[in-house]
Parts: sequence; structure tokens; C-alpha cells
Amino acid sequence: MGTFREATALVARTYGTFGAELDAQWSVGTRLHGGYLLAVLAKAVCESPAGVEHPHVTSVSASFVTPPEPGAAAVSVEILRIGRTLAQARAVLTQEGRTCVEAHVTLGRLDDSEPWWSNHEPVEIPPEQECVPVPVDPPGIGMPVPLMGVLDEHIHPGHVGFTVGRPSREGVVATWQRLADGSDWDPLSLLVALDPGPSVSIALGLRGWAPTIQLTGYVRRLPAPGPIRVRLSATDIGGDRMDETAHVWDSKGRLVAQATQLAAVRLPTDR
Repeated sequence: MGTFREATALVARTYGTFGAELDAQWSVGTRLHGGYLLAVLAKAVCESPAGVEHPHVTSVSASFVTPPEPGAAAVSVEILRIGRTLAQARAVLTQEGRTCVEAHVTLGRLDDSEPWWSNHEPVEIPPEQECVPVPVDPPGIGMPVPLMGVLDEHIHPGHVGFTVGRPSREGVVATWQRLADGSDWDPLSLLVALDPGPSVSIALGLRGWAPTIQLTGYVRRLPAPGPIRVRLSATDIGGDRMDETAHVWDSKGRLVAQATQLAAVRLPTDR
């Protein structure tokens, strides 16, 4: 098992261009995980001149054009603005001349301060040891999930009915998550948590991969050490499209990240 730091390592090439080696462990089925790819893109921006005074990713808005394969890839960074409190850049991940993912990334400087105001309580979930661990070959999904070899995830026991053919159909999945390499969460790795699995579509009885089309996420503050709680929910599914909203709380119960994405799903023909 490689570490998150190793899986997102970059090699600087010409000005604004980086080489990456995309790690197959960070995959769902045969496709590299979207949050992992966002972390690679955001890290390139952080390692560009934009990150000198603005070291943390605070927002990202990405379009997933075509799935890259594990192995060599390139990331190019175009700096759009470096200001007093933030920096903005465009980052593009390419492989063999193909654009795979394009993102607009905003950097800033985060701290671990409490929110000035919040009306969003952490998701209710039993203690981590009472939740169900997710293996690399989870039942009821129909595909291996290598990501679970590098991510330690436990699902709310009320949300695992899909593993025995009885999906909850509530449109919500709550989990505890840790990085399996033992490292603490940071703004870059939180991007992985903003594209969590299993997908809400699985909990609604829709089998198969739900590839991300577009994702916009925000990192709000530096997370405290320890596990995070993640709530993934859907609002509307139709026309082979599904929205998913993720909220992430740290071990102190503070909202540290949130995202909304549009994903593709394959709907049954008999409904």
C-alpha cells in the first residue's frame, strides 16, 4: 500500500508543467477515483508559484472529460491571478495528448478556527467501531473497489442493506473515514472524501459505476486529527443523471469540506 503523499507525488518539468504517476490503488472498479484526480490537480497548483503565499486549496470546480488510465500523466497549470488573500489557477490533467480532467482551483490560507456561524450539525452516525467496514471487494456493488485498500471506511449500519439485496432507498449514506496509511487529513486529501463511496445510487438499488461529470467542492478549515464523518445524499435522479452532495466533519464536529457533483447513472428500464 502506498501513501497518499506518494500517490500524489509530482515531478516539476517545464514552467507550469508537472509529471504524475497515477496510482491504480486509488480506483473504483477499473476507473481512477475522481477525488484522487482532483487532489493531483490541486497539488500541482499548490506547487506552482500560486502556492507560495497561498498554501491551501480552498475550492475546486472540475469537469471530468475522459477517464485517465493508471500510469504516467501530465498536469499543466495556468495561473489566473495571485492576490493578497487568494490565488486562482486553471489546471489540466492530460494523458497521451488527451485532456482527461480540467479544473479551476482557488488557493488561500486556512486555519482551524471555529465557524463564526453554522446551522449544519454533524451527521448522526454510531461510533466508528459499531459501523460496518468496507472491504476491497464489497458485496452488493458488483465491482472491486481498490480505493478501500488505501481508505479505511466504515458505513452506518442502517445504510448497508444493499450488501444483502435490500437497499435502504433513503438517498443517504453516512460513513466514518480515515486514510489507511495513518496520516492525518489535510486540505488536499479532503478532496478524496468529497467524492465518497459507495455512491448514493448503490443505496437506491442502482448497481454499477456512477462516473462524475462535474464536481464543485470547498475546503472550509484545517481538519483536526482523527477520523472524519461524511454524509452523502442525492436530491433528484432522472435522465440518467444524479446529483450528489457531500458534507464532511472533522473529529471536533466542525464542517471542514462540502461538495456537489453531477454523476451519470444507468436507470432500470422497468421503472
